[in-house]
Amino acid sequence: MDSHNQTAITDFLLLGLSDDPDLQPILFGLFLFLYLVTVLGNLLIILAVSSDPHLHTPMYFFLSNLSFTDICFSTSTIPKMLVNLKRQNKAISYAGCLTQACFVLMFAGLENFLLAAMAYDRYVAICHPLSYTVIMNPCLCVALILVSLSISVGDALLHSLMILRLSFCTDLTIPHFFCELDQVLKLSCSDTLVNNILVYTVTTLLGGVPLIGILFSYIKIVSCLLRMPSSAGGTSKAFSTCGSHLSVVSLFYGTAFGVYISSAVMDSSRMIAVASLMYTVVPPMMNPFIYSLRNRDIKEALKKFIRTFT
Repeated sequence: MDSHNQTAITDFLLLGLSDDPDLQPILFGLFLFLYLVTVLGNLLIILAVSSDPHLHTPMYFFLSNLSFTDICFSTSTIPKMLVNLKRQNKAISYAGCLTQACFVLMFAGLENFLLAAMAYDRYVAICHPLSYTVIMNPCLCVALILVSLSISVGDALLHSLMILRLSFCTDLTIPHFFCELDQVLKLSCSDTLVNNILVYTVTTLLGGVPLIGILFSYIKIVSCLLRMPSSAGGTSKAFSTCGSHLSVVSLFYGTAFGVYISSAVMDSSRMIAVASLMYTVVPPMMNPFIYSLRNRDIKEALKKFIRTFT
């Protein structure tokens, strides 16, 4: 089969969610609304945390970083889809596709690590309350963010560099609304065995280790709470501080596993693209609502912040 290396590639084609011209304006309006809600909601969380001195704690430091990551995660996919819908153009350049795949990997990985860091923070707060300020000091919090960011960037760059060595055939159609790594690899005429091994290995390590850390943290938290003297108020308060985080963790990993299962079961690439919406669009949009509705401190900070402009 005749193939061309990456230097000869001009554009990939993102098929999106539907070919129906009548649906394009509806999809544009829907995803513009979802994107604006995501950005506004997460931005309000960041502004509320930064404006209220009472929220300058490790828990809310990680939350504001999670909100910033969610904004970036959505921005790496939705704006390009909106441009394509508006222009009725499905093209994305080779460099643009590679960059988009890199950013999606980076911010998805960073969110994964941030959720693990937040679980560790809750574990220390509940199981070692007297040592909390000593253990969760500013240096450790910043170090956790920097290490998470470094690993996520390294992972994204590694996959991107591995794509650069591939050659691609004349069919450059991606049945998706963004350049997902798996879909890009399927278009290659080169042997992608090394790439696939790398994908499965890194996904298992960088996805499994934080998840194990989250599960271990909550096992220790439950064990610690069960050993506490029966105090309904104390136990209820401890569980309430974890409720928002558990909801976000369930949403993030639940949608990710749902996409993985759907890709293994479904034959339709278009249906897989629809399923992928669940982990690229839904969690970043829902996280601010989960924290603002379930967290009294965030609700009070938001009220104070809004009052300053009214």
